[in-house]
Amino acid sequence: MIITEKDSYTILADEENGVKSFASYLDFIVPKAHAEKNLVIDLLKYETLSLEELLYFLPLSNAQRAAQKSFVLVNKAVHIDHVPEELMVVPTLDEAKDVIDLEEIQRDLGF
Repeated sequence: MIITEKDSYTILADEENGVKSFASYLDFIVPKAHAEKNLVIDLLKYETLSLEELLYFLPLSNAQRAAQKSFVLVNKAVHIDHVPEELMVVPTLDEAKDVIDLEEIQRDLGF
């Protein structure tokens, strides 16, 4: 896994080739090492990702959001209209940063 620390979030990227195994690994490692961080999951290298594969990340997304932390997936393969509201998916890393900044402001304001 490739880890990139930023000021208000951490980017986690897969250095292997397997969406399901990456999601499983994140389910294991995030509660131990990254639970207190806003997370961006970089899936840009998966150009043919399916909605079913994105849904592998749903349990972790729900856990992060329940802990008042952001969880943003970055991928362009699945059209946003097909993604359930429980998952935040954006097409670029810049947009992921914007989402995290906005969610931090909302949390600070008590939303």
